[in-house]
Amino acid sequence: MADNKKKDDKNFKKKLPMLIYYVIAIILIFAVPLVFNPMLQGKEEITEVDYSKFLEYVDEGKVKSATIWDQKVEFETEDSKGNVKKYETARAADWTLTDKLHDKNVDFKQEYTKPMNPFLSIILQMLSTFLILAAFWYLLSKVLSKKMGDGGGVGPMSFGKSNAKIYVESTDGITFKNVAGQDEAKEQLTEIVDFLHNPKKYTQIGAKLPKGALLVGPPGTGKTLLAKAVAGEAKVPFFSISGSEFVEMFVGLGAAKVRDLFKQAHEKAPCIVFIDEIDTIGKKRDGAGFSGNDEREQTLNQLLSEMDGFEGNDGVVILAATNRPDSLDPALLRPGRFDRRVPVELPDLAGREAILKVHAEKIKKDPNIDYNAVARSTAGASGADLANMVNEAALRAVRENRDIMTQRDIEESVEVVLAGYEKKNAVILPQEKEIIAYHEVGHAIVAAKQTDSAPVHKITIVPRTSGALGYTMQVDKEEKFLMSREDLFNKIVTLTGGRSAEELFFSLRTTGASNDIEQATKIARAMITRYGMSEEFGFVAMETLTNQYLGGDTSLSVSPETAKRIDIEVQKVIEQAHEKAINIIKENVDAVHEIANYLLQKETITGEEFMEILKKHEE
Repeated sequence: MADNKKKDDKNFKKKLPMLIYYVIAIILIFAVPLVFNPMLQGKEEITEVDYSKFLEYVDEGKVKSATIWDQKVEFETEDSKGNVKKYETARAADWTLTDKLHDKNVDFKQEYTKPMNPFLSIILQMLSTFLILAAFWYLLSKVLSKKMGDGGGVGPMSFGKSNAKIYVESTDGITFKNVAGQDEAKEQLTEIVDFLHNPKKYTQIGAKLPKGALLVGPPGTGKTLLAKAVAGEAKVPFFSISGSEFVEMFVGLGAAKVRDLFKQAHEKAPCIVFIDEIDTIGKKRDGAGFSGNDEREQTLNQLLSEMDGFEGNDGVVILAATNRPDSLDPALLRPGRFDRRVPVELPDLAGREAILKVHAEKIKKDPNIDYNAVARSTAGASGADLANMVNEAALRAVRENRDIMTQRDIEESVEVVLAGYEKKNAVILPQEKEIIAYHEVGHAIVAAKQTDSAPVHKITIVPRTSGALGYTMQVDKEEKFLMSREDLFNKIVTLTGGRSAEELFFSLRTTGASNDIEQATKIARAMITRYGMSEEFGFVAMETLTNQYLGGDTSLSVSPETAKRIDIEVQKVIEQAHEKAINIIKENVDAVHEIANYLLQKETITGEEFMEILKKHEE
């Protein structure tokens, strides 16, 4: 509580000068018209009296002169010593006033108000207000510049300043111990950190410090985490900035920020500069757009120039991260700028297991959790996905009022991340529920009856928030890095198993197979156009893959006639797989009926329960 109070007092003291400036500005804005209007209209400060007092002065002969206006009367009095005083009073509907003034020999005249040019009056008021606001803005910008250390990117005086966050040491305690599943990447970066700590060991043999390392990989694999770990290990100044922060509304500011960033880095050397999402400013240059006048291109040119300006032994290392390396300019990737390209790929089985253990380290848990089993069921998951799974498991334990996380919590969290939460209140018609059950059992039976197919781990017909009405989970015992034509074909056969069961038992074709059809078509097309697994086309690549780390975009590079033949070949492969799936289900009709009925009762069955029923029918 005391710390919070101190922080609040500190924040209040920081904000107090700003509040004072705001109050002064508001007072001046309202005071300007009050001060300038009387001056513009030619007013003089005189004493105000009521009309009866004015008549009293007239009767006593004290009034020396008077000026009668439309709404008021101004007059002067003179005492015995010759002192003159000025007064004014509101004009009353008194038709005898002039007679009274004549009788007392008062020198009077009739005047009318001669207003100032309204346009000139408005201009002068606006000008005075503008000057006040300009002065206020100047003071405000100076205060902000001091608050930001003249480098915060705020106010007119900070244009071209870098927005990089500077860490003298890692503030969150992240080191290489916190990074799991990326041993090769850590090894390459550890050498850079060691060079910063012990440069003589390398310079004695004539080696130079790498100028830069480019971290490439899919989203969520830990590129930014690795950069933070480097900061934690190196114990040297660490500059962190996103590529998007270089691109500004005004032309030339991006290049200015690059210059300022490298100037600061040179002053703090040895140090590390980390540029996240470098593809924002490092895209390939071409003849399109504004060419040399484009803001992004100017920023890239400045970055290339600055990286060339550093010697290898200056102690300034550039780390950059991207998931679009194929879009980067070749000049940025050449040795001498980014000497190393560090792949940060999706973790393998051992990597996933290590990542799960790292994230579960600070969570109260059952000591008997089988991390290997969880890792086998999460093939293709990134480090961020695995971290989310562990956190979801801990939240599930809290929701169920338990003090520790269990194996069941992690297994359920895997399904939550991959398929969404269970829709327990979803109302599904009995007939539709039966179709879904037979659909999922169709997948499971076809998978189980094929050789070298991943074993069935779980079957469920509980709807999920992702839109799935049910799913069949398969988990490989070992992780595969290569797949044969038979493996891919068997995968397509398994995908067609759901639709095959619908056709055999209900004579229907429902929308439930839409995702299966999409996946089967994608695999069949890749077999023909990219993997050379077609007898007709053979060892020929007809499709190119780009943005492999962002899902992959494919483009055919063939003639229209060849594209038509490819479509026919794809259709042929899927039809063969569909026919095989129908035959497998026909051979196991009794098992399908029993497992489907069991699934309708339980809604979810394990792989062990499924295999137990299936083996009973094989005997």
